[in-house]
Amino acid sequence: MSAMYNPPHPGEVLRKDILNPLGLTVTMSAKLLGISRKSLSKIVNGQGGITTEMAIRLEMAFKPSAESWLRHQAAYDLWQTRQHVNFHIHPLIGNNSAPDRHADSGR
Repeated sequence: MSAMYNPPHPGEVLRKDILNPLGLTVTMSAKLLGISRKSLSKIVNGQGGITTEMAIRLEMAFKPSAESWLRHQAAYDLWQTRQHVNFHIHPLIGNNSAPDRHADSGR
């Protein structure tokens, strides 16, 4: 999966690309999916994520694969996290200045 600049929340994709064109309300869609209106409302409003179970429900109801929904969620989560990380980690692979693992082994 390639990095995307500010990918949309998967709930936005669900609302704009599926629910709205089909004329489905959150209440109707929640009934169809067998979940509470509150749960679906959180997702379409960007306050909740797509779980593996929800991805399967969406796949069964609307056809885009569960994997596709999970890729949307992962892309969104990664981009959001990368905006806030402040890790200070020294890379160990592919870096010529990495510590020599054999320095203390007498070689």
